[in-house]
Amino acid sequence: MGPPTKRRKMSPLTDDVPAATRNSTEAESLPAESRSADSDKPAEDAHEATPELDTEQTATSKPNARFAALKKRATASAKSNLTEAKAEAQRAAVDPSVLSNLSRRSAIAQHNLLKADTEEQLGTGAFERKRAWDYTIEESERWDERMAQKKEARDKNAFSDYGAEAAKIYDRQIRELEKQAAKDGGRNREEYQKQKAELIEQAARSGGLEIVEIENGELVAIDRDGRFYADENNTGFVEQKPNKENVDRLVEDIRKAEEIRLQKRKKRRGEGDDGDVTYINEKNKQFNLKLARFYDRYTTDIRESFERGTAV
Repeated sequence: MGPPTKRRKMSPLTDDVPAATRNSTEAESLPAESRSADSDKPAEDAHEATPELDTEQTATSKPNARFAALKKRATASAKSNLTEAKAEAQRAAVDPSVLSNLSRRSAIAQHNLLKADTEEQLGTGAFERKRAWDYTIEESERWDERMAQKKEARDKNAFSDYGAEAAKIYDRQIRELEKQAAKDGGRNREEYQKQKAELIEQAARSGGLEIVEIENGELVAIDRDGRFYADENNTGFVEQKPNKENVDRLVEDIRKAEEIRLQKRKKRRGEGDDGDVTYINEKNKQFNLKLARFYDRYTTDIRESFERGTAV
């Protein structure tokens, strides 16, 4: 018996190959262009679906961002309001007069401490000498004049007569006018000088003013008809119509004077009123005090006995 015959290996039939293997084989046998076209289709589908997702995400993110910004702003506002409320409560709890008093005392204490240290090192009076080195002659003269005015004001502070009292009130009102004129840049002063010059010119044109020389050589304008320099017999003031600012200032001065008068009156009445109130008005209080001066030595025992009996 001869040797076995070699057979040529044949490719399997299509029907005999499994479906999965056959599909993969067909896919490998397709051209590269076909495979690339098939692979691009899902990418194109995903690319077509992406704008819709981006639009939805953008529409959702805008309200969220706005809400976050509003929430952040509300938190910041709440913190700021809380801080301001705490500061306002602290300011309301502290009396401004107490703060000013403390600052004034602190300044006085620092001044006294510096003075004591300077005089301890350099001798008595050294502090004032060192301070005087920083002053000019004009400042020193103004200071001396100011001190002299204060001394004169203290000497004239006591009541002498109603004329002097009216003069003090007039001087105080003039000082207030000067302060107001300094605040508004001298406008009131300029208006006053302008109005005064116009009145003098009108009076000189009409012949109502006459310039005369007095004994010391000073020239004085004499008012003939009493329209410029008024006296007690003059009625020219009825023709003047003051402006609203002057009227308001007059009303404010009257109101302040009335408040000061009431405060002084209340202070006088409040002195020695710590005990029982046994009067109905000021006149009755004076009468009760007069009775007490004469009859307290007789009625003290009776009142004390009555109070002890009432207490029992």
